[in-house]
Amino acid sequence: MTTTQIETKPKRKVRNFALLSNKAGAAFLTPAGLLVSVFVIVPFFWVIFVSFTNRTLLGKTALNPEFVGLANYFTLFDPSNFLQRGQFGFSLILTTQFVLASALFGQALLGLLLAWLIQTVPPWVKRITETFVIAAWILPEVVIGFAWFAFLDRDQGTLNAMLTSVGLPKGDFLLEQPFWVIVVFNTWRGAAFSMMLFGSAFSSIPPSYFQAADVAGASSWQKFRDIGLPLIRGHIVTDLILITMWTFNTFTPFLLTNGGPSYRTELVSIYNYRVAFNDFQFGKGAAVGVIMMLINLAFALVYLSLGRKRKG
Repeated sequence: MTTTQIETKPKRKVRNFALLSNKAGAAFLTPAGLLVSVFVIVPFFWVIFVSFTNRTLLGKTALNPEFVGLANYFTLFDPSNFLQRGQFGFSLILTTQFVLASALFGQALLGLLLAWLIQTVPPWVKRITETFVIAAWILPEVVIGFAWFAFLDRDQGTLNAMLTSVGLPKGDFLLEQPFWVIVVFNTWRGAAFSMMLFGSAFSSIPPSYFQAADVAGASSWQKFRDIGLPLIRGHIVTDLILITMWTFNTFTPFLLTNGGPSYRTELVSIYNYRVAFNDFQFGKGAAVGVIMMLINLAFALVYLSLGRKRKG
């Protein structure tokens, strides 16, 4: 190619790729922003607004609600009946116990134990264990709920059939121990997430760490305590944040007990459903929703602060 050809070659037009990428990014983000606005931001502020009104599903206040200020919140925290069954205080304390028993001492510990144990078993045992545990998590809630209801049925349930086959009396577990039934049910269903999270965390630890511990004669408990736990601390905080909020907001126990008997399993989520859709008190139900949101935020802030202190 000659010098003349080089000089007469037309210049290529330089495009502003940065400007183009910004416009394209805005175009791609616009639908997502609209969806978030319609389904998250607008309902968020609408619920807060409704919580300050006496809106109901039926009656004259359905179309023309009145602004009542903090009346709904005062009703929920009325000290004269706060701890009575069927009231918000009773459901709040019951939900706190449920979260402690099912999320913290159930799902987290069981998932951590399973995740550690499957690291030491043959691969085929690990695959079978993961398959059965994860199946409980991925199956639809309605299917799981009715399966457990059939399992615990007093007259034709599988559990009572097993008990009578060995000479033990039948038990009406959903009536006699409804709270512990939903604790075990939720633990069994939710432990899979903790197991998978902790399992991936353990797998990311360099094998040389455990090999060095084996050479030093460390036991399995010592390796778990001194190597495993410190290195997955961040995963533990993440797991606790997620399962605490999921358990606090879960509605699945409704499929087993309907909040009964005598409100003994009426968690805050079930109480909120009853107030809003059975009693038709949308304003009061919205106030419950706002309180639940604040409690979830408090859970997250506490766990995050604990995680930062540990890292420091």
